[in-house]
Amino acid sequence: MIIAIDGEASTGKSTQAKKIAKELNFNYRDSGAYYRALTLYLIQNNINSKEEIPQTILDKILIEQVYKDNNLIISLNNEDVSKKIRGYRVSIKVSSYAKKSEIRNFVYKQLRNSAKSNSLVIDGRDIGTVVFPDADFKFFLFADSKVRAERRLKQINDKSVKLESIEKEIKNRDNTDSTRKIAPLKKADDAYEIDVTSLNINQVFNKILQKINSR
Repeated sequence: MIIAIDGEASTGKSTQAKKIAKELNFNYRDSGAYYRALTLYLIQNNINSKEEIPQTILDKILIEQVYKDNNLIISLNNEDVSKKIRGYRVSIKVSSYAKKSEIRNFVYKQLRNSAKSNSLVIDGRDIGTVVFPDADFKFFLFADSKVRAERRLKQINDKSVKLESIEKEIKNRDNTDSTRKIAPLKKADDAYEIDVTSLNINQVFNKILQKINSR
């Protein structure tokens, strides 16, 4: 079974996907973490997002996700980068790399391989529209940009980063994600839409679980 949770940046997709995976005893994949780990590698190796990324470079990248005891570990070439990929530097660059076809195809392959022998809950921006258009359940989360910025600021936990900067970054990312030519951010026609602006984590979780259990 495949459960796809798509939506805008900082709407709690990962949090909900983890909770649903734990509840149903499914495996979990964070598609955004693949893009973030790729971005980290390319930044560290001074590879500009405006350049075409050759397959010879991508072949040097090994990204692994291990979800255990409600904890997701992201490894980049056998180094734990779970915290590094959530940093501000990666956050402001990831969309410019993620819109490239060679990058997206790399991630699609990782996700589809993961689904060959596992029931998965996957969060992202194009899981229900492109990666798994035949997913058993599809959800799309959205929220007010300021509320999302406040949530992201708590995640970053960096007093030098201002709320206004985070909100601007989120709006820019929304625009980049929704207007890119390849797999733009949009709700699948058969996805269940949830406005999470005024909902807490448990309220969103209950809505998703109720929808799954109702079929």
